Amino acid sequence: MQELAVLASIVAGLSVGVISPGPSFVMVARVAVASSRIRALATALGMGAGGALFGAAALLGLQSVLLAVPALYAVLKVLGGLYLCYLGFLIFRSARQPVAMVAGGSENGSRPLRAFWLGFTTQVSNPKTAIVYASVFAAFLPASFSMGFAAALLAAVFFVESAWYALVAVLFSSAGPQRAYLSYKSWVDRAAGAVMFGLGLKLVTSAAKP
Repeated sequence: MQELAVLASIVAGLSVGVISPGPSFVMVARVAVASSRIRALATALGMGAGGALFGAAALLGLQSVLLAVPALYAVLKVLGGLYLCYLGFLIFRSARQPVAMVAGGSENGSRPLRAFWLGFTTQVSNPKTAIVYASVFAAFLPASFSMGFAAALLAAVFFVESAWYALVAVLFSSAGPQRAYLSYKSWVDRAAGAVMFGLGLKLVTSAAKP
């Protein structure tokens, strides 16, 4: 019963961060309107897998490692920020391309597996998410726990991340948002690309701050 209460507390704490807009939200929404619901859902599953990876790292003491080696966190922020800038550049560059080219292009992936990988890499490119996981786990995780509890926690993390982004995928892949996207594609792509690039740039510049 105690482990169940701890599990609920951790999931509740993480849920607040999951639904906060960020690079993952931008990517899933953009794949949904520009490509297909199947690919957007695959991207959502990739986000869930990335969240589970952060959860596993937090269970293994990620926060302690980053506190002991601050330079490692700065390197992760630079690498993650550069990747987000790259994704933003690809989206911005595709603003004038026909929808058929965007849907089959490299940034969205021509297959669900590639869309899954896009979601996974987008999720893990933001080390600030790792800090959120590590902080929440450190706040609620007991000093000792069973393997069953660890497995249940990672499954819950995967479910929460995937469910939220699946909801985003379904909403943005419906007829209304897709019609709006087709009408204003160049502006939407430029805006989405600029936002993604800006988030990446912010991450890179924050690495220089103490």
